Amino acid sequence: MTLDRRKFFASMGGAGAAAVGFGLGGRAKAIVLPRARVDDRQDDGAMIECAETPLEDLMQEHAVLERVMLIYEEGGRRLEAGLEVAPEVLAHAGGIVRHYIEDHHERDEEQHIFPRLERVGVAVELVHTLLAQHVAGRKLTSEIIGLSTAASLRDNSDRARLVHAMRQFVRMYRPHAARENTVLFPAFRKALSQSEYEALRESLERSEEETFGGQYFETIMAEVVRLEAAFDIGELASFTPIDRHGTTTAK
Repeated sequence: MTLDRRKFFASMGGAGAAAVGFGLGGRAKAIVLPRARVDDRQDDGAMIECAETPLEDLMQEHAVLERVMLIYEEGGRRLEAGLEVAPEVLAHAGGIVRHYIEDHHERDEEQHIFPRLERVGVAVELVHTLLAQHVAGRKLTSEIIGLSTAASLRDNSDRARLVHAMRQFVRMYRPHAARENTVLFPAFRKALSQSEYEALRESLERSEEETFGGQYFETIMAEVVRLEAAFDIGELASFTPIDRHGTTTAK
């Protein structure tokens, strides 16, 4: 683990400082599922563990990115409304993007997903677009982190620049992640034989385990939840539409 990563996780406070690289090369996380029934008499209620595949890991990381983008959106809304915003919330959100998405998730894509597709001539134009967006995203992240200070939030011009940077980031990365989930990842899976896929997973798991250890994903999620709570968007029900009478529109 690099010194920058240690400093980042040490700054997380309650989320803890332990870091593990869960992702394409991360140690397979366990999903606990009920054991399939053979018949009612043999069902003992035992649970089995089902390891996630590398591509499932990547899509889960996209979901983490989406939750960070909700933080960006709420922060931008509050800034535009002239409401008080704690700059460290946006700075930490940007730090998660920098260390978890860019230095980890995108690194895995650039080292293991994109080169394979380019070698077999599949989705090459899409890969080039995604790479260009990775570069653009890193520039936006640097701007977001740099502007997420108390001094910048007091300056009208800097506040506007910060809102614009977060809005650009969200506008680019929502279709970016959606295109990877629905086009790139399925194409990648078809480009590999089952044995190649398993060999890739095993080698990446060893590499990530040696680099990070365990519980990286859980540490990141704890920090995301903490940042959501700071903006009062931690409850899923808060996103349910409310009609003009103040009642939910859900049926």
